[in-house]
Amino acid sequence: MSSMRDIKQRIENVSSVEQIIKAMDMVSSTRLVKARRQLEGIRPMYKELKLIAEEVGTQENAKRHIYYKEREVKNTLYIILTSDRGLCGSYNFNIMSKALKHMNQGKNEKIIIVGSKGYEYFKKRDKNIIHSVLDVADAKVYYGAESLAKMIIDSYLAAEVEEVYIAYTHFENVLTYVPVVERLLPIVSDGTENRDRDDKKYDPDLDSFIDNMIPLYLHMNLFRAYSESHTSEQASRMVNMDAAGKNASEIIEDLTHMYNRKRQAAITQEISEIVGSANILNKGGPDDS
Repeated sequence: MSSMRDIKQRIENVSSVEQIIKAMDMVSSTRLVKARRQLEGIRPMYKELKLIAEEVGTQENAKRHIYYKEREVKNTLYIILTSDRGLCGSYNFNIMSKALKHMNQGKNEKIIIVGSKGYEYFKKRDKNIIHSVLDVADAKVYYGAESLAKMIIDSYLAAEVEEVYIAYTHFENVLTYVPVVERLLPIVSDGTENRDRDDKKYDPDLDSFIDNMIPLYLHMNLFRAYSESHTSEQASRMVNMDAAGKNASEIIEDLTHMYNRKRQAAITQEISEIVGSANILNKGGPDDS
């Protein structure tokens, strides 16, 4: 059984960890507010570009364009968004396992990893990682997404890959984030929101419009997906730090109760020893006289 000194030392250790957890919780809360603001700013732009891209795809001539045309798939490119740091619960595992399950459908995959956690995970599984993006500062994400979009387009146009998927975590609320694997290229037009009109004109022509619009759409799509994932990461970390803080408080409370019980038992034992010694002395007094 632990001594009072050991219990007291453990209380001090857990208290130190609790302070660190509270600090990390505050940092995650601040970053979450900033990330949500960025996400709310990019979502409307992305949705409009997505509608335009799908609307253009309903044009008969657009279906023959390389960005819309289905090709025989020999190689599939995956862009997988994970975090560079841990302590965010099941956030990384959920998206990595979702992407891995999608890959195991007989695809010959090439992988672009964003985040060191994903890089370590897929490297251990001997996956074909052709490019990795690690430790990117938030201020550089917009231009990083633009560079990544250009790399994807170059590979797609050069027929190095015939389809492109992105795996990210969709943010719904502070407690709900859903891992998603979506196809980026070729673009699918399901026709559910057909805003197409036969008399619509594209300047200078449809092919030129697509050539300029799709790179912007992919750029915003990647930037939006990163914002979704980053917001989910911060929310997951904040929730986990909050839970860890509560666990630390409970441990400290239990240890304090244990310490007090031991201290009370020690005091009771000392009192009993004093009383017992006094009784012995009192009984021995008349005999000595």
